[in-house]
Amino acid sequence: MFNLRSATSPAWLEVVFGDFNSFLVDHAACERKASATGMAFVVKYPDRTELLEPMIEFAKEELEHFHIVFKLLTERGLRLLPDYKDEYVNGLRSQMRPGSDELLLDRLLVAGVVEARGCERLKLIADHLPSSLAALGPVYEELARAESRHHALFFRLARRYFDAKTVQDRTDYLLDYEAALLERLPHTARVH
Repeated sequence: MFNLRSATSPAWLEVVFGDFNSFLVDHAACERKASATGMAFVVKYPDRTELLEPMIEFAKEELEHFHIVFKLLTERGLRLLPDYKDEYVNGLRSQMRPGSDELLLDRLLVAGVVEARGCERLKLIADHLPSSLAALGPVYEELARAESRHHALFFRLARRYFDAKTVQDRTDYLLDYEAALLERLPHTARVH
């Protein structure tokens, strides 16, 4: 399991609750992109048979989460936006190394770090919902639990293909980078 190097600032929560509609739109986009990430592993690594079933299940669960958040959007009269670049995810992906094995390891670990940060932030949302949004508490509790399972899944898959020291060394590097990246990025009404 990943231990993040930094905690999300309370200022992030203030921004999110100041524009919760924008947060919901972004959250839906994140769930949709996560589902696509799972299927991208299936497409790119059909020879890595231990990845296939878990990534198909991950993609299906993330698609279900997208549907849950999509319904929240429609209940509030909100619409999805066209795809846009996520500075946080792209920042982490900029650290991916070329080379078959290195790239596979980095893809797994970056996905795991993204899921770990999502877990932390969705749990913050669940724990601090204002009374006007209290009905969303159980939804965000469940989504945070799922993110926890997902980041653990990516870490386990990395250890299936790479030795523990290699995984830990690269995880340490990416977590240090992620903490520095998060510090540079402005607080926005987005998951990341």
